[in-house]
Amino acid sequence: MTAPLALMLALSGCTTPSPGFLVAARQDVTVDGMRFAVYPRGTEAQVIRLDRLRRADRGRMPDLMMRAAAQATGCRPIDNSLTPQGGPHSAVALVDLRC
Repeated sequence: MTAPLALMLALSGCTTPSPGFLVAARQDVTVDGMRFAVYPRGTEAQVIRLDRLRRADRGRMPDLMMRAAAQATGCRPIDNSLTPQGGPHSAVALVDLRC
């Protein structure tokens, strides 16, 4: 791997939103000590967990992600609309919003 390519990959990190959210303005929020990047777009938001997830925190993560979306957007997340992207304990989820 060339040095410029390695640098580009390192700088892109894990907080880059999926293609549909690239134009959304990133909002960083902290909920109960856990940091999130939230990318709102219309009536939905992509939420990315920025901190490592301890096994003990897995059960509360859906609620924290919903609260992060609400805090960042000022909208109310629709109950049961959280959809993890890449598995149940993924760091990325979509949330439907009612604004």
